[in-house]
Amino acid sequence: MNPLAVPGAATTPTPGGSVASPGWVPAWVPEWVVPIVASLVVLALAWLVARLLVRLLGRRLARQFERPSLTRTALRGIKLGVFLFAFLIVLRINGLDLGNIALSVTVFSAVVGVILAPVVGSLISGMFLLADQPYEIGDMIELSGEGEGRRGFVEDITLRYTKIFTLDNTFLVVPNGNIRERDVINYSAEDPRTRQTLDVLVTYESDIEAAQRLIENSARATDRVIEGGPRIRVGAARYPAHPDCLIGTFGDHGVLLRLRYWVDEPYRLQTVRSELQERVWDALAEADVEIAYPHSHLYFDETSGELEVAMREAARPAERPASEGSAIEEAGPNSESG
Repeated sequence: MNPLAVPGAATTPTPGGSVASPGWVPAWVPEWVVPIVASLVVLALAWLVARLLVRLLGRRLARQFERPSLTRTALRGIKLGVFLFAFLIVLRINGLDLGNIALSVTVFSAVVGVILAPVVGSLISGMFLLADQPYEIGDMIELSGEGEGRRGFVEDITLRYTKIFTLDNTFLVVPNGNIRERDVINYSAEDPRTRQTLDVLVTYESDIEAAQRLIENSARATDRVIEGGPRIRVGAARYPAHPDCLIGTFGDHGVLLRLRYWVDEPYRLQTVRSELQERVWDALAEADVEIAYPHSHLYFDETSGELEVAMREAARPAERPASEGSAIEEAGPNSESG
């Protein structure tokens, strides 16, 4: 039955397979206008139905799925299904049956299969990302790879790509096929507390115990740094929550003190580190502790040979006395000396 036909109205098929205009359409309206208008109406209805379904099912799906990425993917699937059904209706209005559509889709898939292979790979990778749950919308992650790592917040996860809002106020869109080949560091997974390290090199003549105590106190006085509490569990190990300053190595120019501290959230790591270093600098400057810097001592003995060092202050030509200048002019290469 023609979807455009009205009961009691006569319709005649056209040579192209579509149906002619129904009887209630004025004769001056071209026949090709009716399928176009009907197609637009179907698409508009599909858009309204998709919005209505998303609004009705959005909260239910959000309660059903704990992960926002799965909720968004399900809603996108519903909208895609509605528009796909509307697209089939539009094709039927224009005189294409399902058999021709299936044949066209088969031929088209065989021709562009190689071209769409990367897209299909990204879709499959997106399914694995949703199943493996390496990160979620709102998590702070860092992508490692070529060059410097990019750090930011996950804005959206689709079947094709992951959109990251970087800390530089830019969007980073990474295909899922590419993101699965890179190391992903998740700073927000399960526990937002992050462990950081600060190395301070002091001279051998400094009071090492006083330096360790001052560095730990500086960390406790810094905002966002965890002062203490129960030990923090990471896997099977447990680490102290309070700042802990230990001797790292005995270097060539001084003793390396390594401070390990925890930050309660990973969103301002650079700010916290900068404030901590300012407090450490002020604390060590007031104590008998000196921050080491690279320096060398040169020793010469009887086995080193001799080194002649001369210091001479060269006078500028304008500063030379006139008498000295005249004497130099008179004493030329051919002058005789007494």
